[in-house]
Amino acid sequence: MAKYFGTDGFRGEVNKDLTAVHAYEIGRFLGWYYGREHHARIVIGKDTRRSSYMLEYAVSAGVTASGADAYLLHVTTTPSVSYVARTEGFDCGVMISASHNPFYDNGIKLMNSSGEKMEESTIQLIEDHLDGKKLLDGFSQNGIPLAEKEDIGRVVDHSAGRNRYMGYLLSLAVHSFEGKKVALDCANGSAWNIAPHIFEALGAETHVIHAEPNGLNINADAGSTHIEGLRRYVVENQMDVGFAYDGDADRCLAVDERGDLVDGDRILYLCGRYLQEQGQLVNNTIVTTVMSNFGLYQALDAAGIQYVKTSVGDKYVYEHMAQNGDSIGGEQSGHIIFSKYARTGDGILTSLKVMEVMLAKKASLSRLAAPVRILPQVLINVRVKDKRKAQADSDVQSAVHEISALLGKTGRVLVRESGTEPLIRVMVEAQTEELCRTYAERVAGVIQNRGHVLEPFDGKQP
Repeated sequence: MAKYFGTDGFRGEVNKDLTAVHAYEIGRFLGWYYGREHHARIVIGKDTRRSSYMLEYAVSAGVTASGADAYLLHVTTTPSVSYVARTEGFDCGVMISASHNPFYDNGIKLMNSSGEKMEESTIQLIEDHLDGKKLLDGFSQNGIPLAEKEDIGRVVDHSAGRNRYMGYLLSLAVHSFEGKKVALDCANGSAWNIAPHIFEALGAETHVIHAEPNGLNINADAGSTHIEGLRRYVVENQMDVGFAYDGDADRCLAVDERGDLVDGDRILYLCGRYLQEQGQLVNNTIVTTVMSNFGLYQALDAAGIQYVKTSVGDKYVYEHMAQNGDSIGGEQSGHIIFSKYARTGDGILTSLKVMEVMLAKKASLSRLAAPVRILPQVLINVRVKDKRKAQADSDVQSAVHEISALLGKTGRVLVRESGTEPLIRVMVEAQTEELCRTYAERVAGVIQNRGHVLEPFDGKQP
């Protein structure tokens, strides 16, 4: 496991886990690495956290000190950085955001020139640089040369790139939104000055909540991780649909006209079903993760749509899609990837595609999502001494097989290691929540009785 970078970048509490020095050194590496054979250009975006400005300036200082140019998109979305990087010839892209985390956390996400998550081989070199190890060409942390005189890089205002991204999103809409009442929850984050303009330009009666960022309120009781406010707003104001984004707007969850949640699994279904009907569902396959709800698979089976399950993380979803040419994939959390249009999850694009399906089929969101009956789910986190030993324990495996047999085709049990914490996650889906909890606690109890736990499990969902 990498020391600094996880599946979604370098993330942690600012000035404790992630500092301006880290950001500067990452910028130093990127400017040097991509500038070894030509004058490098690196595009940088950020979300609305107070610390994003500090980290943006630190990355830019490192980039320019190594002789490359830093192009600033300012407050923007993660998918916009990806789009600009791949369409405007940048060597790489940097997004400063901790996504759905609270304001005191932040992160640095890196993308290659194709707008995809940066290759692991390059990430490992950055890790080595941060630890002062020898790099390519014999340079180490203290050995990367500083640019001098006319070779020092520039910082360039590139807000025009963000505007071109907005124009691109507008170009993808095939229907007017006139006559539709749409509520947007911008999470006081990156979407606040982009999504409302898109929906207004397409003719929707647009109602916006949580679009007053102050540096401290990003994701605070708002956005896709706190959907309750949008659900109430949709019902109280008789909206046709509501969309909620996260801090950097690479996720989207929807709310139907009745105030019911339409999560990433249901969005995958209704958009995938529409693509199938249009003859555009490549391989007749939707790419999901192992955490997608069993109810999604039942609905896909009924529709004659195939599916693939990857490890948790939109990174793994995209890798499979890119290797196989699949057209749609994503996660229950709302990371939805439309490979024809983007290389990352894009919350605003997802909301536009949901609108397209509603308008093309002249149907409410509740009707479109109805075939997916979400099964009750219980997830228990068990803090353990050794994840691999706990997972491989024969008694634990026996308990999992026993419960799988009891559930049959009516549910499932999944036991997996956390990618970032010393946790075993026990997830059960079944016909009732009571049954889910009984079976999940049985497996967690075996893990505890076998002496693997660091502390007793709490029996709560995260």
